[in-house]
Amino acid sequence: MKISVITAVRNGRATLADALDSALAQDHSDLELIVIDGASTDGTQEVIQRYAGRLDHVISEPDEGIYDALNKGLRLAMGDIVGFLHADDRYADDRVLSRVAAALTDPGVDACYGDLLYVRRDDPGRVVRCWRAGSYRPRRLAWGWMPPHPTFYARRAVYQRLGGFDSGYRIAADYDCLLRFLGAGRIACAYIPEVLVHMRTGGASNRSPRSLLRKSWEDYRALRHNRVGGLGALLLKNLQKLPQFFIRPG
Repeated sequence: MKISVITAVRNGRATLADALDSALAQDHSDLELIVIDGASTDGTQEVIQRYAGRLDHVISEPDEGIYDALNKGLRLAMGDIVGFLHADDRYADDRVLSRVAAALTDPGVDACYGDLLYVRRDDPGRVVRCWRAGSYRPRRLAWGWMPPHPTFYARRAVYQRLGGFDSGYRIAADYDCLLRFLGAGRIACAYIPEVLVHMRTGGASNRSPRSLLRKSWEDYRALRHNRVGGLGALLLKNLQKLPQFFIRPG
């Protein structure tokens, strides 16, 4: 079972090697690694060159943002399963993709996801939040629930059938995509009750008050567009983050 892992990066020299090392350390052998670089100017391309012989596809050119880059990766992917490892994230251990493959050996399962740790950008060993996702039930979408997108792996056929990322969203296209898959798409999703990814804080959605406002507006648009909910679901989505600061990883 081939798994395609897509990494989008722009000016990620400080963290990209850590992400790629964690992917290359996976014990799942049938792996396709795709790196989409948005014409970085900080030395990222030199980092990519060090891994060139171990990467299956590399594109380095200007793009229209992260979702445009991820869509480029989706067009290149040839794996049975597709997931995303952002340049400032890393896998929790070397068995993550084996667990993903095991979950998707069931032909009745279209996708899977797990738990996520937010860690400090300057100290990745320090946990900030623990996102324990819990099992998926369709009605939970209207309560603001969503799986952590960095831990989400779906069959490539799902993207072929339901589409990739809507680049009209600058911050929340991943949320829109998940709502489309789990809502109207009615895909069957399995939960892996383990931490799969460590994600550094400081992403595009929470860099500034303006980014937070834009994300909230885009989340609301996605909820309405996918006919899942409205302001109530948006409020619950944000409230569900609060306990994550007090949960400690088991």
